[in-house]
Amino acid sequence: MSFISRLAPAAVALPLLLAACGTTEPSAGTTDRAEVPVAAAPSGTGGVRINTSPEQNRIRADKVDAIAAKVPEAIRSRGELTVGFNGEGAPPLVSLADDDTTLIGVETDLAYLIADVLGLKVKEQNTSWENLFLAVKSGKYDAVLNNVTVTEERKDIYDFATYRVDQLAWQVGASSPITKIEKPADIAGLNVSVGSGTNQEKILLEWDAQNQKAGLEAAQIQYYQKYGDVLLALKSGRIQAYLGPNPPIAYQVAVGGDSRIVGTLSGGGSVEGLIAVMTLKGNGLVQPISEAINTLIENGRYIEVLKRWGLENEALSRSLINPPGLPRQPK
Repeated sequence: MSFISRLAPAAVALPLLLAACGTTEPSAGTTDRAEVPVAAAPSGTGGVRINTSPEQNRIRADKVDAIAAKVPEAIRSRGELTVGFNGEGAPPLVSLADDDTTLIGVETDLAYLIADVLGLKVKEQNTSWENLFLAVKSGKYDAVLNNVTVTEERKDIYDFATYRVDQLAWQVGASSPITKIEKPADIAGLNVSVGSGTNQEKILLEWDAQNQKAGLEAAQIQYYQKYGDVLLALKSGRIQAYLGPNPPIAYQVAVGGDSRIVGTLSGGGSVEGLIAVMTLKGNGLVQPISEAINTLIENGRYIEVLKRWGLENEALSRSLINPPGLPRQPK
């Protein structure tokens, strides 16, 4: 049985903690940020119930012929959209259901909705985070929906159609003396963890570099492949804080009761981060996928799915193709 199954029953009450983790505002001076809504704090104590069983009864949509006709012929002829996911994640993004086999989460739900509009069936591919990029680059996968942030470096190889705001959270153990992490100095000298090869790693390394330049003690950074290992490290005291995507952290705080969120920030640090469907650059898929997302936004199916997983605070008012991404890292 997976660690997710041990943590959450088939239907778990999830308070609107997901919406309580900060405010996302448009960045000044950019043309696309007007499409990014402000994420407000919750106004009540209600919640949603998360279904972690394999019987998902997903929200579905109708085919839109005009958009489906724009899908490349090679994909239309086989009638399938091969989509990559990393099932080692945690709800509510992508995870394994209680049967330890079925992929569930907001990302899988959105993939099925997009495929519906395109008149295609989803062919799920469960692989490692690193292989998601390699498989799209090689043409093995048509697309990836797995909390991938748009960056300028990634845009050299991939096309992106945005569908969520990127938010990060700092997680600590329930009994931790740490009350807030909101600036680089707050992590000086701490044992912290972050996912390798992620945008949050870039942010953490930048914070640590700023601290060392200011003469503060360096952070001790540890890497774990699985979120379950992070939770064990927090509980045992091997690490004092973890920086990761807000959705799974907020979910775990809500259902686990053994950790807290002590700070949130944009997935782009000082730049607004955007989550997007990733396809191979120039393969002809990004336009119909973006149009499909905008159709789902307009007909209400999109927000229904986000509400189903408690993530309506990360909604966009429309999908953008290859918007300005997080800046390139100096070499």
